[in-house]
Amino acid sequence: MIQRKLSISNVSRRAWCIILMLATLVLFLAACGSTTSSGSGYGGGKYGSGGTTPTASSTGSLIKIATATVNGTSQTILTNAQGLTLYYRTSDVPPSTVCSGGCAGAWPPLVMSGSGVPTSATSLSGKLTVVADANGNQVAYNGHPLYTYSGDTGPGQTTGEGVGGVWHVCTPSLT
Repeated sequence: MIQRKLSISNVSRRAWCIILMLATLVLFLAACGSTTSSGSGYGGGKYGSGGTTPTASSTGSLIKIATATVNGTSQTILTNAQGLTLYYRTSDVPPSTVCSGGCAGAWPPLVMSGSGVPTSATSLSGKLTVVADANGNQVAYNGHPLYTYSGDTGPGQTTGEGVGGVWHVCTPSLT
């Protein structure tokens, strides 16, 4: 009789461990998008040199326009003040963002310190705003919170385009 109770206890413990591991896996995968043939939502294992959150001051232009090749086509894109490509996530619905915590290490959000309205070096057809979310005061374009990608190591790179089927280069025509 005692052996049977120990056996049931061990089975229960194993079941709880399995449930806990599965829940952890689901949370990890949900952090930055679904798994696709290109790899994880973090960008196929390319974490780049990222891990820092670009913080822009409230003075000066936060957003610039540049020309870059996106999927083999030359396009006008939005960049941060350092020239890094800006991205948006299709599943972000302000005021809450899907990408924060560990995800923000691979996709650093463009956040603004101080108060005021973000500005652009050139005239944009859309509207720049600030969204207070889990990342802080995140800069948004036409309501889409903006991010850089840690896999982009320099200006003009667009390696984050299409990652996880939810990350896309931000263009001035984004609505």
